[in-house]
Amino acid sequence: MSAPAPSPLAIAEVDPAHTPERQGEVLTDAALAFVAELHRRFTPRRDELLARRAERRAEIARTSTLDFLPETAQIRADDSWKVAGAPAALNDRRVEITGPTDRKMTINALNSGAKVWLADFEDASAPTWENVVSGQLNLIDAYERRIDFTDAASGKSYALKDAGELATVVMRPRGWHLDERHLQFEGRPVPGALVDFGLYFFHNAQRLLDLGKGPYFYLPKTESYLEARLWNEIFVFAQDHVGIPQGTVRATVLIETITAAYEMEEILYELRDHASGLNAGRWDYLFSIVKNFRDGGAKFVLPDRNAVTMTAPFMRAYTELLVRTCHKRGAHAIGGMAAFIPNRRDPEANERALAKVKNDKDREAGDGFDGSWVAHPDLVPVARASFDAVLGDKPHQKDRLREDVDVRAADLIAIDSLDAKPTYQGLIDAVQVGTRYIEAWLRGLGAVAIFGLMEDAATAEISRSQIWQWVDAGVVFENGEKATAELVRAVAAEQLAAIRAEVGEDAFTSGKWQQAHDLLLRVALDENYTEFLTLPAYELLG
Repeated sequence: MSAPAPSPLAIAEVDPAHTPERQGEVLTDAALAFVAELHRRFTPRRDELLARRAERRAEIARTSTLDFLPETAQIRADDSWKVAGAPAALNDRRVEITGPTDRKMTINALNSGAKVWLADFEDASAPTWENVVSGQLNLIDAYERRIDFTDAASGKSYALKDAGELATVVMRPRGWHLDERHLQFEGRPVPGALVDFGLYFFHNAQRLLDLGKGPYFYLPKTESYLEARLWNEIFVFAQDHVGIPQGTVRATVLIETITAAYEMEEILYELRDHASGLNAGRWDYLFSIVKNFRDGGAKFVLPDRNAVTMTAPFMRAYTELLVRTCHKRGAHAIGGMAAFIPNRRDPEANERALAKVKNDKDREAGDGFDGSWVAHPDLVPVARASFDAVLGDKPHQKDRLREDVDVRAADLIAIDSLDAKPTYQGLIDAVQVGTRYIEAWLRGLGAVAIFGLMEDAATAEISRSQIWQWVDAGVVFENGEKATAELVRAVAAEQLAAIRAEVGEDAFTSGKWQQAHDLLLRVALDENYTEFLTLPAYELLG
């Protein structure tokens, strides 16, 4: 067999200090040629769909409403279709752990006891070139069982358990809106989603089949069934390209945008030969509501993010509809994130937090979810106990069809059903969390522990979006202060000074604190709302 022709992709020069020494194992001519072909075939359609997002957003600005689509009513009314049956490796998903693909996390997540690991190249990973390439290498090494890690600070060593004890990997590529500037075709960056998917699929599809599993994916920030259709076309092409059977790929779609919530059945239908389930993602979902209904007036103003629990009426409508939709079509319904980080130094606080996690997972299991997410290995037993209590020896509860659920279009956007209001402390918290997260992201960290919770990019998105919305709406807080740009700047300056005092002058100066502060104010206060914080942030990323 002749060697593949050199790829038409250009690899941008990277500082040698940030270039993985084994980069060539990932960026082979054949792998790059595959990514280039994905780009040629599918980026034009990606571009059209991004333009369609903007058109739809303009329509929401005009009408301040959403509805189920009349043009796809026949798909929703047809009870005969189902998604493909789950492969054995994805049949029991009662606990899923999420996290980035650095070497230590790769080992710990696979060893965690969770059924699934969401190996994240998206919101829990800052897309430095080093993270993008090293993450791919770490997964290859894990499948080849040549991965280990020794913590330089503690001296503790990490290695994989026996194959039968490891979590099944479901990989999450970047969303459609993000490009990868380090790989270019004719001077244009390749979409990050195609880079992440393409490299992972090319190197691991057959390797995973040989291990009795397969190339499984989480699809983030999907906004319409047409975007799901594009992914399906990519899967069909990719499977043919490497010569594996159609239907080998399985995809779970995150319903983390308000528009996708109105198209759940259609999304499953488009992916039906490759669909594995839907997931309820909380912070991105709230971010999407603010983004889409930011012109809708007072009835769409959200209170502090922690006041919007999953039992809020409009959030309950969303999760109940998701479970019903999934089970009607034979798909898994996967619940939301438990982001708490256990704190062994404060047993009382730890117990209170674990009780909240248990209540949350008990609710999800009771509502019919087939599994749920955690962010820390110590939460795996807590979530497992909740689902074990309901599932017993069954791998899932798809037989619970939840025909009692009747969600109307208006229920999903009944934001004003909440009694809670924005508070001044909520503003402080949004500034604090937003600043701390962005600073870490600019240093290349995507999963960040902040105030006892594991936060990712969705946290920063909802934080800055709420600030924008409160200022735009002229919210008056309980202390009589009005949300204005001047107030936000004053609060941000106070919090930056407090952080400087907390971390010390050396850590402050060597960090990215001023950049983070400036970027947060830019995306929180610009009159023209920035669609995604990560777009301007990526320009600052080393």
